[in-house]
Parts: sequence; structure tokens; C-alpha cells
Amino acid sequence: MATSSAGITAAHGRIVRIGNGAGFWGDSARGPAQLVHDGSIDYLTMDFLAEITMSILQKMRARDPDKGYATDFVSQLEAILPECVAQGITVIANAGGVNPEACGHAVRAVVDRLGLDAVVATVAGDDVLPQLDELVSAGHELRHLTTGEPLAAHLDRVRSANAYLGAFPIAEALRRGAGVVITGRVADASLTVAPLIHEFGWGPADLDKLSAATVAGHIIECGPQCTGGNLDRWREVPSLETIGYPIVEVTEDGTFVVTKPVGTGGLVDVDSVTAQLLYEIGDPQRYLTPDVVADFTSVVLTQAGPDRVRVTGVRGTAPTDSLKVSVSLQQGWKITGVLTVGGPDAVDKAHATVRILFARLAEAGVTFPEQDCLVEVLGTNVLYPGMLPSPPGIPSEVLLRICVRGPDRAALDRLGAEIASLVTSGPPGLTGFSGGRPRASEVIGFWPALLDRGVVSATVSVGDPVATAAGVPA
Repeated sequence: MATSSAGITAAHGRIVRIGNGAGFWGDSARGPAQLVHDGSIDYLTMDFLAEITMSILQKMRARDPDKGYATDFVSQLEAILPECVAQGITVIANAGGVNPEACGHAVRAVVDRLGLDAVVATVAGDDVLPQLDELVSAGHELRHLTTGEPLAAHLDRVRSANAYLGAFPIAEALRRGAGVVITGRVADASLTVAPLIHEFGWGPADLDKLSAATVAGHIIECGPQCTGGNLDRWREVPSLETIGYPIVEVTEDGTFVVTKPVGTGGLVDVDSVTAQLLYEIGDPQRYLTPDVVADFTSVVLTQAGPDRVRVTGVRGTAPTDSLKVSVSLQQGWKITGVLTVGGPDAVDKAHATVRILFARLAEAGVTFPEQDCLVEVLGTNVLYPGMLPSPPGIPSEVLLRICVRGPDRAALDRLGAEIASLVTSGPPGLTGFSGGRPRASEVIGFWPALLDRGVVSATVSVGDPVATAAGVPA
């Protein structure tokens, strides 16, 4: 599948248009459909993976070796792939999770069923869980980036371990003719960087251009969060119900414009782009990716017209010798119970309900350390204590939320059973148990670490993965 409109030219040179149709696993299916139908794009990217998502997908694969990927992607792609092929739109998604090969197989089945001419590629190699014991034994300590603690003492609790790959393996898949590229854990922005490497022939030494592409990818990676979604000026955002998903129009010199499909809701202005630009960046002068270290303080934003923001001036330096590794590990269990408390004295009744609950549990020999318990009476300014004025008057209804964590799953489930009993044995006005009693669920901890990039190798498979797999640098 060849790109379609990447040959469009403008005063700044040839333009490549990339739209991002998903900011997380669970984003609306309207995003990719909107961009394909109305966006006039060359590439559609879809970002499915957060850190916690990897551990969820790892549990799925443990139960079924043919799972472990974002299943929503397959059904969403089936709905739009015929039009993508007709328009020459290439799709790039990290929907492969911890099993990109299985996701690739599912997508190839869709291609065959629809009778389409589309080459499917997968990029793997990010999953270092099978080599984790060997890596630690070889001296790779994988120290926690915040605490400095080595991972060795916790290996028995590790559930997933994935290195963040960069854009060049994806660009290799594009070079080899892929029309759909499915990856595992790659840096979010690299989904956008890769097609620009492919289209413009950029190499590892084109640091400013790679940095500009990284900024472009970062701006659109959360979908409509840069087109008016989640904006503090939300009252001024037109037609949020039809909000447009973002598009970047990139030229060979690295300058680009952020926009959205014509006629969609939302807005693109310097404020909306700035809000996303500052999202989850750490040190703004050193935004670390596998491809480049981007300097976000060099970014210049200019309103270039209605719903068009031009981005220029981006600078960058060479990437580090390490790759970030996202490790998830088992950290016990948790339970959350919610009750609606209504009527006179709702706040007092909510606090009385908590006292009754924990007294009954103690009577049965079930206790929890105070630091492992969180009790919130929502409606009494508990979300922003000391930051917002207290609500006027006493609310006549509140939401009581009780969260407890611990190593004993049975003790937590006992708490869930006792919460349910309160609706007939506690203060009056308790309701909200239509979903049944809460049950304990596993707590997954996040362990960020660094790993020598020399021990990680990406595997690019195009078409038949057995016949055409090839390793490339991460």
C-alpha cells in the first residue's frame, strides 16, 4: 500500500499529513473513522499503550497465548481498512501490546477475509521478560528510576518487562512496503516519527528534524486532548460532541502545522497545543526518547489561521545509550466499595457507616493498617483539600468510597461482603449496590528502569513473519 497525498506541496515544501485516531486503549472508535473519512491524511497512527496496559495484556496472554494485544484495534481496523487501501493511507499502531505477532495474524485474517491488497508488518523485540533473569545475572541491575533499588530482589513478582523501542524499526517496515504496521511497546511519539523518517529519508544524525517530529508526535499522541479536549477553557470549545482528532502537516525541514479535519468540533490554538505540549514531559529541555533528546524549550508556536498552529524552531541532541524499560510487578491486592448516602445528615451517616464497617471487621479479626486505607466522602471537597472553597451548606447526598489494599485477598473480600450488608444494617439512606458486592483485584506496581540499548534488538516481520523476519537496531 503506497501513501497517497504525501506528494502535496506548499510554500514550505512537500507535506506529509499524519492523523492520530486513538490516544489510549478505550478511546472512541469515531477517531480513526473520522480521520480516514474526512482527514485527507497519508498516515493514521493509533496509540493504545499505557504502562498499566502492558501488565493487563500480559495477564491476557498468560491465559491464552493467542491474546495479549488490543483486540479493539482489529474490529476498528476492519471497519476502515477498505477505505485506507482505496486512499493509500498507511496505518501504524502499537496495538500489538505484548503479542504483536498474534495481533498481526488477526489483522492478516481481516485482510484476507476482505480480499484487500495490504501488506501487514509487525515490530517486536521490546518484550524482555523472557530474558530478564539472564539480564540481571549479567549485571543489568534495572534500578528503579526513583528509589535506585535494583530489581533483583523482586524478580519473582514481575509480570511484564518491555523496553521502549524507537521509530527506525517502524520505518524499516514502511521501507519494505508495509501498509499496516503493528508494534509492541514503542515510544508514543515514535509512531509519528517513523513515517517522516521513511518519507523524507531522515537518518539518526538529523537530530533537529527528529526532535521536531518527536514534538509533533507528542502533541497528537493523546488524540483530541490537543484539539480542545480536557481544556480548562472548556466553555469556549465549540461542539465538543463532534470534536476533531488531530492532524500534523509536516514538511521536510521539520516545521509542521497542528490542525484537525475541517468541519469538526473542538479547537486548535496556541493554548490547546501548549497544554498538550506540557503533558507528561519531565525535564522540558531533555525529553528523552529512543530516537532523540528533544528540547521542548526551543519550540515556537504561532497561530497560522483558524484551527492551525505552526510549530518551528525545535532543537535536539543525540539519544542516550539506554532505553527505558517499563516493568510491572505484583504488589498485593486492593478492593474498592462505593455507597450512595442520601437524606438528612448524609455526611454524618457516611462517617458513621465507616466506623460501623471497620468495627464489625475487627470483631471478626480482620484489621488493616491505617496507611493502607483510603476513605473519601465525595461531595465534601475531598478531591482538592485546601485548594478549593468548601461547598456551601451541607450536601443532602454524598458518595462514600472505601479503598483498602493488602497482601491477604480473603481479608479484602470479607470487607467487600460487609460493605454489602450495610444497606440493611447501617444508617438509613444507603444505596448504590446494583453492581453487587465488590471483590479484591490484583495490584500491579510500576517499576521504571533503564537498560543498555545494545542488548535490545527489534524484529521487523513483513508479510509472512516466518519467512521475512529481520532484526534491526532498536
